[in-house]
Amino acid sequence: MDKRERSEIFRKNLLRALEAAELKQSQLADRAQIDRSTLGQLLNESEPRLPNSHTLAEIAEVLGVSSDWLIGLSQEAQPITTFLDSALNFKVTTERTPTDANLEKWHMEAAGYKIRHVPNTLPDMLKTQDVLRYEYRDYVLKTGDQAIADRNTRQNYARLPDTEMEICVPIQRFTQLAEGTGIWDGLSRRKRLTQIDYMARLTEELYPRVRMYGFDLKTHYSVPITIFGPLRAAIYIGQGYFVLNTTDHVRSLARHFDELVRNATVQAHEMSDWMRTQLTG
Repeated sequence: MDKRERSEIFRKNLLRALEAAELKQSQLADRAQIDRSTLGQLLNESEPRLPNSHTLAEIAEVLGVSSDWLIGLSQEAQPITTFLDSALNFKVTTERTPTDANLEKWHMEAAGYKIRHVPNTLPDMLKTQDVLRYEYRDYVLKTGDQAIADRNTRQNYARLPDTEMEICVPIQRFTQLAEGTGIWDGLSRRKRLTQIDYMARLTEELYPRVRMYGFDLKTHYSVPITIFGPLRAAIYIGQGYFVLNTTDHVRSLARHFDELVRNATVQAHEMSDWMRTQLTG
């Protein structure tokens, strides 16, 4: 690309940025501390020209756009820091609430899209009241009763006619429950067997709107995530989560999830029978 072509790109992008910022040329010149005549030359349609680096940086800062975009070196108009802020957010849960308001909102916004979910353990949506009270008895940000309320909300969502949800869980989590190890160390066998039966029945009832798969941690791994259709994805970290909003990031995580499904040891149509035969012996 020659200098004249680059100058024309700059002129057009500068006009677009001025319009978006709702600024007059005189206002831009004053705020960027450049001569109005200099700005006029930069916007001259018959003989466009490129600014020097200092002028370019000042104009970009005033207009809130990137210098690279102004001269056609980038397709992204926002400065990289602004772009990253919009593409990646970190949310922290700090109060005891039965449901996370953001997650609840994102579930509703994704109605009609497929929800993909990898939980940290077994899905709370499929747990009995006894198990939830046991798991959340010492938890800082949620009580057992609040977890039960959240479970009921998730079950109601799962029963909506347009819901489509896929859940991938390591098969090791199921065996830990059956054996009473890990976080279930201390939970009575009776309550664990009741949990397995409850989970099997609910999995059967909700299929095929909700499909649960079991993958093997010896061959595959995933951090806890929820992918809300094409809209966004949440990666869970401690008491908070990273939120990815860009299409490419969401698609990449969706491909990762689909790889777990393709390589699942237990397929969705087998899940309820597998739980009954493999976990209750």
